[in-house]
Amino acid sequence: MSDRPNILVLCGRNKKRSRTAEHIFKNDYRFNIRSAGLSPKSDRKISENDLIWAELIFVMETEQRSKLKALYPHLEMPPIEVLNIPDDYEFMNDDLVEILTIGINGALKANYNI
Repeated sequence: MSDRPNILVLCGRNKKRSRTAEHIFKNDYRFNIRSAGLSPKSDRKISENDLIWAELIFVMETEQRSKLKALYPHLEMPPIEVLNIPDDYEFMNDDLVEILTIGINGALKANYNI
């Protein structure tokens, strides 16, 4: 692992939840972050390179973890954390920012002690 782990955040179409996570953490000195969507209609669609780059992946829903594994069955995935955040929020919604901040920081503390 590098000094700064590579974190990938995924949601359905990379419009609201994962994009918000990337936006709020993009200047965090502790890790590198990227976001993408699982849908072919995503603003930024997940790629194999994203998965190779990532050392920890966050998805919003359990079904997204299953979909990710089904899309790339030939790849060995890094750990995948499910944040359990429904698609009920707009981009940069205050509640969404708080939920993402708590969830991602908690997982980073547990996985990397950062």
